[in-house]
Amino acid sequence: MMAKRHQAAARLLIAGTLWFSAAQAHAEATYELEKVVELSRHGIRPPTPGNRTDIEAATNRPWTQWNTADGELTGHGYAAVVNKGRWQGEHYRQLGLLTAGCPQPQDVYVRASPLQRTRATAAALVDGAFPGCGVAVHRVEGDHDPLFQTEAFPATNTDPATQLAKVKETAGDLAARQQALQPAVQALKKAVCRDDASCAFFDKPWQIKQSKSGKASVDGLSVLANMVETLRLGWNENLPVAQLAWGNITSSAQITAVLPLLTANYDLSNDVLYTAQKRGSILLNAMLQGVEQGVNKSTDNMPDTRWLLLVAHDTNIAMVRTLMDFSWALPGYTRGNIPPGSSLVLERWRDSKTGERFLHVYFQGQSLDDLRNLQQVDGKHPLLREEWRQPDCRVTDVGTLCPLRSAVKALSKNLDRNAITPVAYALP
Repeated sequence: MMAKRHQAAARLLIAGTLWFSAAQAHAEATYELEKVVELSRHGIRPPTPGNRTDIEAATNRPWTQWNTADGELTGHGYAAVVNKGRWQGEHYRQLGLLTAGCPQPQDVYVRASPLQRTRATAAALVDGAFPGCGVAVHRVEGDHDPLFQTEAFPATNTDPATQLAKVKETAGDLAARQQALQPAVQALKKAVCRDDASCAFFDKPWQIKQSKSGKASVDGLSVLANMVETLRLGWNENLPVAQLAWGNITSSAQITAVLPLLTANYDLSNDVLYTAQKRGSILLNAMLQGVEQGVNKSTDNMPDTRWLLLVAHDTNIAMVRTLMDFSWALPGYTRGNIPPGSSLVLERWRDSKTGERFLHVYFQGQSLDDLRNLQQVDGKHPLLREEWRQPDCRVTDVGTLCPLRSAVKALSKNLDRNAITPVAYALP
């Protein structure tokens, strides 16, 4: 018995020594940031023209006209993104990724979706990070970009029957989902409906429908989600309370209370794995190629820059994070919410002593009120952040670092290789 106790104690001592040695090695490691690939959502905008038509029809009343044209980045939205870009530029200079002054061609490459709100957001980010430098924002000519508008390309088209089946499978008992979300539905109805007018739309049963193009959506839920997004963006824009929801929303907590409808709509649209595989594989593959560039893969057609900045839409981020099997719940938001100006970031780090490389993956964004107040990002008001991790990752002073090869393997497991086509870049 005594011998067994001595053996057990010895094993504990050895295990403790090994743990201490590993912890000490991690503590003594010196990490260098080599590469950043970032996928950002555009900043604050009014409702798109189509969304305005739908939400006004459902509530039987006109919604506020903003100072900016529907669907375009606002001046407030531009300023909020500049705040984020300024902090990122300073942060990456402190980490040694960027040098002082205007960037060289190998320092940053920016590509935006063709729409005004994404191009203007990209300009705001680089204006914040590199003020006065006139950093170019690249985009494709025309309305379709294989990175961001994938529904326009044959290889990424979904099969209508399969997509409908997958949405139905994900939805399960749709009536039960609708019932479970009644607190959010009723809070939204109270905010946007007149007491003396019919708002029967809020009580109609949700149904899965399919457009002529084959896109499946949840009739009823999708319009409610557009209302929630419009209210959230209006709060971020710092619209006067009287113009936001006829005086019925006076705190960010009321916005948080209706956000579950937005999450539910994500769940049954861009977060459906089949849809994400068809329409998000090109973008995630490009991001992973970018972060591996110069290490594991040859990417001659991709700009070789320290910071690859892609600016697109919440739908793009939703599909990429679905493929990555990565979700988050930032304070004040619901699961998987994608605030304006928020971003999904891949950072490649190197242990300067061993040469080992790691991936740091996280999602970041500002709070509802910080966006509303144009709060500058700093030590007292940091970006909200949540990290991706798996069992072989390590917690360090620079964040949760995961071995590069195993992390890329895990993050690419859901890619549909048949949906990936070459992407052309305007190289500097």
